[in-house]
Amino acid sequence: MVGRYDFSGMTDDRPLHVSRPGLPVGGLGDLLATSGIRRVHVLAWRDLDDPEAGGSELHAHEVMLRWAAAGVEVTARTSEVAGLPPDHVRDGYRVVRRAGRYGVFPAAVLAEVGRRHGPRDAVVEVWNGVPFLSPVWSRGPRMVFQHHHHGAMWPLVLPPLRAWFGSLLERRLAPPFYRGTPIVTLSASSRQDLLANLGHRPEDVHVVEPGIHSRFRPDGEPEAVPLVLSVGRLMPSKGVDRLLEAVSLARQSVHDLRLEIVGEGPEEGVLRQRAADLGISQAVRFRGRIDDQALVSAYRRATVVASASVSEGWGMTLTEAAACGTPAVASDIDGHRDAIQHGTSGLLAADSAGIAAALVEVAGNPARRSELAAGAIRMAARFDWDRTATEAFRVLASRADRR
Repeated sequence: MVGRYDFSGMTDDRPLHVSRPGLPVGGLGDLLATSGIRRVHVLAWRDLDDPEAGGSELHAHEVMLRWAAAGVEVTARTSEVAGLPPDHVRDGYRVVRRAGRYGVFPAAVLAEVGRRHGPRDAVVEVWNGVPFLSPVWSRGPRMVFQHHHHGAMWPLVLPPLRAWFGSLLERRLAPPFYRGTPIVTLSASSRQDLLANLGHRPEDVHVVEPGIHSRFRPDGEPEAVPLVLSVGRLMPSKGVDRLLEAVSLARQSVHDLRLEIVGEGPEEGVLRQRAADLGISQAVRFRGRIDDQALVSAYRRATVVASASVSEGWGMTLTEAAACGTPAVASDIDGHRDAIQHGTSGLLAADSAGIAAALVEVAGNPARRSELAAGAIRMAARFDWDRTATEAFRVLASRADRR
């Protein structure tokens, strides 16, 4: 379901920046046999079935299901989801949902310290703004998934005082505890962002790019009337208000340009009003939450997929669309710079006016759109979830090997 698709490389002549920290090159099964790691506990803020789940949860799920299929006993510890049972088995791994959005952090730590979820050989922490501080209480092999620095997002989602403290915790208070703990991020630009803003050591931060599900592939042609597609959670940090402004500007040149918005969230009412204020309500369709099949269809129907987000570790919707043969126009931020090959698979822009100009370039010029679509398909071919899961486990296994 698309509540979880909040979020989706590099040029083909550049080497893949994937960390290989010291264990022999081989498949996931070989690494499992070498490492001695059989039981992994994964601590995350939200579960994949949470209505507000996004790219972080999708990434963790794709990795965990492959680890489980290889023979790892995986337990995911997350916050509770209203209306869903506290214990669940999904695709071979165990899900334990306890405590609320803030309570999950101390509750999960106390449960791990007390071994209430059973024995473990390693801990993986998903640091999504607020850390679980696993280096403080876990002495065995451990690893962190950290997709990006949330600096621009704190004031958009929390009141000023809590936003200030959250930013301070992420930037200054927590990072010193993680020195020597391997951190996996999704892109080279996000790695540079983590090094510059959080002070992580270069040797601790490894890039393992995400994959793309095989359902995302080209089939058919885009709709005749040009369509811009936005996919993601409707929240301030996703910049859908700026995308509405860009579409309004672009319609001055491409008069029949339309925008389809897939996703749900607390900003929907504000965004509907913004579309009305801009006089483009008739050209904007809010589709809400849709299933995977409908999402694939939406990518294929679109002329271009677009994102004006202020912060992303990658931009999975952009590479999913690329695999369907749909080029992207997106804000020029860390993460997007790796998910889009500027000028080849899509275009990056600095502001609403720049995004509008890029939309006109793609939607108003079928030949240019075809050129970018071909580049998008070539770029997307490199991304593979099996490789993502294997390389992430390689980073984790390097800690067991060092021990």
